Amino acid sequence: MKFDFSHLRGDITGGITAGVVALPLALALGVASGLGPLAGLYGAIAVGFFAALFGGTPSQISGPTGPMVVVLAGLFASLSGDVDLIFTAVLLAGIFQVIFGIIGVGQYIRLVPYPVISGFMTGIGAIIIILQLGPILGHESPSGTLGALSYFPKALANINFVALGLGVMSLAIALKWPPKFGKYIPGPLAALIIGTVVSLFLAEVPILGAIPSGLPSLHLPVYEQSKALLVLEAAFILAVLGAIDSLLTSLVADNMTRTRHESNKELVGQGIGNAVAGLFGGIAGAGATMRTVVNIRSGGKTKISGMTHSLVLIAVVLGLSPLAANIPHAVLAGILVKVGLDIVDWRYIKRAHNGPRWDFALMLLVLGLTVFVDLITAVGVGVVLAALAYVRQIAQIQIDQLKAIPKFSSNPEEQALLERCHGKVTIFNFSGPLSFGAAADLGHHVRQKVEPGSEVLILDFSRIPTMDVSAAMAVETIVADTKAARKLLYVCGLSEEVKSVLDAINGGSQADLESETLLDALESAVAVVDKSAPLISSQ
Repeated sequence: MKFDFSHLRGDITGGITAGVVALPLALALGVASGLGPLAGLYGAIAVGFFAALFGGTPSQISGPTGPMVVVLAGLFASLSGDVDLIFTAVLLAGIFQVIFGIIGVGQYIRLVPYPVISGFMTGIGAIIIILQLGPILGHESPSGTLGALSYFPKALANINFVALGLGVMSLAIALKWPPKFGKYIPGPLAALIIGTVVSLFLAEVPILGAIPSGLPSLHLPVYEQSKALLVLEAAFILAVLGAIDSLLTSLVADNMTRTRHESNKELVGQGIGNAVAGLFGGIAGAGATMRTVVNIRSGGKTKISGMTHSLVLIAVVLGLSPLAANIPHAVLAGILVKVGLDIVDWRYIKRAHNGPRWDFALMLLVLGLTVFVDLITAVGVGVVLAALAYVRQIAQIQIDQLKAIPKFSSNPEEQALLERCHGKVTIFNFSGPLSFGAAADLGHHVRQKVEPGSEVLILDFSRIPTMDVSAAMAVETIVADTKAARKLLYVCGLSEEVKSVLDAINGGSQADLESETLLDALESAVAVVDKSAPLISSQ
């Protein structure tokens, strides 16, 4: 493991700045998870340090993020606050991510379509905002999105206007903090400090209360059979969402630094960080886009910056925990609303009406499923529907490219032979990978395009690099139809890969003739047509 000290000054500056930005977010996200502010700080320290040390994106800052907290909050409610089982889920999520990295899952996560990513990220932003409706009005937030929405009318009827004022003020500061001051004090930290100081001179509002200080204790994994499936499911969701979140942030870092991250190594680093967080009472985390951007803009370029960010937070845990006891819940709620607004994909929403309607409909579907069902269902349904739409699109292209050309060829020799056939030979040119999407219509399309009076069908596979089982079965159907119609079937241009599939599934092409080129097939077809010509003319 090598350290690059050539950017040490920038790394230290970037790490300190990112640590200051991370402080209020770690506190707020820890509270939102149900596990408390200290769990948020421990998670930020563990994931931030070890993901930087072992990860594949040198400038990335990792820590608690909105998507992870949404899952943890739901798990906290489902397990009735059993912290040992929750930390076990965090540990397992880390192990899953290490496995993902080892088996190379990182390269496939990048294939998730943008409308799906946009939908679930926007949904997560909406969930975070909805969960803060209660605290910003001076009430506790019920667990779950539906619970928070159903409780909202009751909270609205009994508003704590001091809490509301603090929450709105914190949100306004976080949103509108001048950039020239942001170089020294980030907006969320300014909102945290100003909101807390102002609250000391106002009527009582709900606050965090006493927070333990010092180093964390060890939380060994526990097993409870009745809840094992719930813990495993939550761990898998955390692992997948953390992987997606981290690799998306890695892409942002790549664009800013003009480098290229190692996706599988990044998953291993994130996994180690989350496993350590679970062992020491921290919440799960992932690559954090805003903190990463702050780090890079402040000069951070190597893993030292991410490790420095964690050391800053350790100093806070050891020395400043008593000061955090007076932070009002409403102030943290205002900061979290800002986090939620940042997660919403406004960039796509503003231009969605100009793009394909299907993509926007898919995004809205995933958004709705994220908010009202669960994240894994939303992503699963979104990916499946996007894949089916893509397969349908490619299949249509493949079918459209399937051309019957009985009368014309761009090759002079082939054209001369075609003219001698007098329309009694039909050639079908296939193009591109022949997949299951096109297989369903392949036989029907060939039947429709066969010219009346054709005696020989030639299937030209010279532009087919691959073929799946569905396409092989469709070829078998074409063979059966051709033989039933008492016609001859020739195939040409079979690659070794296509031939091996046909051999394995159909026992070969089952054609009357296999030839290397279309010209060879046409010469054989002409010989057949020439032999039958006298017979036909005499009838």
